Amino acid sequence: FQARACRAHANCYENLPVFAALILAAVSSGKSAITDPLAMIAVYARMVQSTVHLISISQGAVAIRATFYTLQMLIMVLWAWRLLGA
Repeated sequence: FQARACRAHANCYENLPVFAALILAAVSSGKSAITDPLAMIAVYARMVQSTVHLISISQGAVAIRATFYTLQMLIMVLWAWRLLGA
């Protein structure tokens, strides 16, 4: 369990800079309306991913973690796309 907890913790730190940079860019440019609607969904997806990571390493759990990780990445890509004005 301790190793899973360390990996889950490290995974949070690996993605935090991207999340923080996008939120900071949105707020500093006055475009927080881009990030506001999905911000809590991204946070909840991170919480579920980390919780599942702590609970199990079964194949099904890995698939659930991957789903919630993908959701977070899609949200951040959407934010970046909208912030860049594309």
